[in-house]
Amino acid sequence: MTRRVPLVVASAFLASALTACGGGAATDSAGAPATLDAKADLSKQSLTISIWDGYSPKDLPQRVKAKLGFDTKVASHDTNETIVAKLTAGGDSGIDVAFVSGQYAQALNAQGLLEPIHRELVPNLKNLYPEASQLDYDKGNVFSVPYTWGTTGLCYRSDLVKTPPTSWNDLLSPAPELKKKITMMTTERWLALPALKLLGASVNTTDQATLDKAKELLLKVKPDLLAYDDTTFGDRLKSGEAVMVEAWDGWCPTSEKNVEFAVPKEGSDLWADTMVILKSSANKEAAHAFVNYILDPEVHGWVPANILYRIPNKAAMDKVDPALLKSYPALAEPPSELLKGESLIDLGEASTAYTRLSTEVSAAQ
Repeated sequence: MTRRVPLVVASAFLASALTACGGGAATDSAGAPATLDAKADLSKQSLTISIWDGYSPKDLPQRVKAKLGFDTKVASHDTNETIVAKLTAGGDSGIDVAFVSGQYAQALNAQGLLEPIHRELVPNLKNLYPEASQLDYDKGNVFSVPYTWGTTGLCYRSDLVKTPPTSWNDLLSPAPELKKKITMMTTERWLALPALKLLGASVNTTDQATLDKAKELLLKVKPDLLAYDDTTFGDRLKSGEAVMVEAWDGWCPTSEKNVEFAVPKEGSDLWADTMVILKSSANKEAAHAFVNYILDPEVHGWVPANILYRIPNKAAMDKVDPALLKSYPALAEPPSELLKGESLIDLGEASTAYTRLSTEVSAAQ
């Protein structure tokens, strides 16, 4: 599976896009929900969804048609930025359901672009872990339904690293034998994450003094890095070119011999990708039926089985092949462990500080 960097958080882009379309102070779109018909004839509706390529079964439209009786068109987006630009361009985007990362759902909702989730039309919400309603960007799943979730940590070759890493300091102040054999992510929030956690700070901090200290740590380790790598670090690890990398849990190739994943003792993040229904949709009943269909254990279970990401669906996770859980231990961790991570939230215009940090670190000689 090719991870399409679903969690790329160029929040400066998001803030500017929303400002351009008239964004201001946060508002609660739940204030004026549409009146929906639980008995609507779904065969008279149709859906267009937008999702990352490879993040759902290729035959999803056929499956939906057979189960729910309406046509579904699947459009692909490569990043959150791409779909947000489309949804905030003004007018009807033509999208009924969009898959976006949690902090993006939060920002879209603040602009009144999302339809509140009508829980009576999504009975399969009962399949979610209770913890799935505790995510900071949308407590109670008011305007979004989580699709996948996970964390970030250190992915490493146990046969090539003398001492298993336990701290972000193992990455930011690497042992001599690890120099030029480690990689970090360059995407803004994930570039800053190891340094912030090592400093005991929030991954959502907007304190400039703290970000300046994080920058110092990132600049100090830069000469020791093999590369900044958000996409091919798994391949580098398997080949032995890299021996330790900053990675998302689901993208750490732990099925490979001698590859392990560890969350540093200072803690990490909690990311989530979600399903949201656009307020502009003329097919809201079908949209809710689609979300409910995805939450069916047999349907949602496709995700861990095929793209190796954890899902917040207890009923589906209970059905995951034990052999797969053995090969990918992160899949087997309970939500309580995952929720020890700090949820990434939208920072609005304050996120420009992260853009500046990333630019300055990347450009430094």
